[in-house]
This record gives sequence, structure tokens and C-alpha cells, in this order.
Amino acid sequence: MTTTTPTQSAQKTALLIGASRGLGYAMAEELLKRAWHVMGTVRGSAQTPLHALAQRHPGRVDIEHVDITMPDHIAALRSRLDGRTFDLLFVNAGVTNNQSETIGEVSTEEFTRVMVTNALSPMRVLEALYDRVADGGTIGVMSSGQGSVANNTNGMREVYRGSKAALNMFMRSFAARHGADRHPMVLMAPGWVRTDMGGSDAPLTIEDSIPNVVNTLLAVHGNPGLQYLDYLGRTVPW
Repeated sequence: MTTTTPTQSAQKTALLIGASRGLGYAMAEELLKRAWHVMGTVRGSAQTPLHALAQRHPGRVDIEHVDITMPDHIAALRSRLDGRTFDLLFVNAGVTNNQSETIGEVSTEEFTRVMVTNALSPMRVLEALYDRVADGGTIGVMSSGQGSVANNTNGMREVYRGSKAALNMFMRSFAARHGADRHPMVLMAPGWVRTDMGGSDAPLTIEDSIPNVVNTLLAVHGNPGLQYLDYLGRTVPW
């Protein structure tokens, strides 16, 4: 792991959970463009695009390892981060399944896989790392517009939708418990983006989405409380 230099102490620092590729990696890259210091997490020991990014920006990217579906991994990360604080904690985690599979068709194993990854594990991370966020620092989680109950008028992707709606509810409970601490909190809907998970039919490129995602996260600074926002900063109906 890269050692932080004294000159970085005045920099804004982000902890991005799930930054090895896709949207999380793009967020790391975008924050570096804005002079932030980034700590990003990866799973496993394989080299990832985040490792290449760290090589291109020596001293500005730290890499940690965690599988957020493993509680012991989360506990170990919390221990390793003892004494560190972050201006932004953002959890980017998500898997999907067969979009045409209805709730009546999905296997228990597949349902559990999606719910644990998309809803339970991000909240476990927030519970474990909450006190690593600086006073007034921002806390964010990658949700989806498909987690909106009000906007679900055509069904499809039922298990994925349910997992993100569950995440939204868990985050709302988390925010209610921590309301007195006055952290800005965001459930982020990044739009349908062309990534490995989003697929080639998605209308947005990463360049369309992620700079605006970062704009939105930075814009909520100083506004405590939970908001459910899309990548353009628009409120998403619950």
C-alpha cells in the first residue's frame, strides 16, 4: 500500500469501496483530476486498472483489499484504517441476474447472492467504517434508479430492483439513526451506463455519468441528511 506523504495531509481524501474497474474506477480517476487523494479497494490479489492508475499517479492512490461479502474482511479493513479519516466514503457494489427472471422463478441461492451483495454488504461496510469519516464528511452508496418503488411501472429485473430498494430502505434507517451527526448522505443513481454490468445497450457512457456523479457528491457538502439523487443531482422518488 502506498504511504501518504505529509504534503497530502491537506488534500481531500476519498475512500472508494469497489474501485478496481467500471464506475468505481472511473470515480477514482475523476477525483484524481480534481486533486483528491484516493484510497480504493479491490478484491483478491490480481492486478486491476486501479493498480495501473496508482502507477500513473505515484503517492496519490492507496490500494486496499476487501471482499465486502465477507464480514471478517470488513473487520480487518476497519482495523487497518485505524487513525485514518476520509472526507468521502463511497461504497460501489452491485451484481445483477437474469433480468427476465421473476421473483417467483429465482432460486433461493441466486436471490441470496444478489441481496447480500447489493443490500446487506454495503450497509455492513458503512456500519464498520462510519467513524472513519471526518466531521461533515460525505457518505455515499451506489444505488440505482431501479430501486425506486414509485418509478417501477414495467417490472423486469425484479430481483435487482428489490435489492436496490432494500438498500435504499436500510440506508434510510442508517441515516435516521445518525441524523444528529450531520453528515451529508447520498443514495446515488448513476444512470444506465455502458459497463460490463450495464451492457452495450445502455444509453450513457462512463464519461456521461461519472463526472456528473462526482459533481453531485461534492455539491451536497454542507447539506446534512440523506438524499436519493441521480447523476445530474435530480431527486429520485422513493
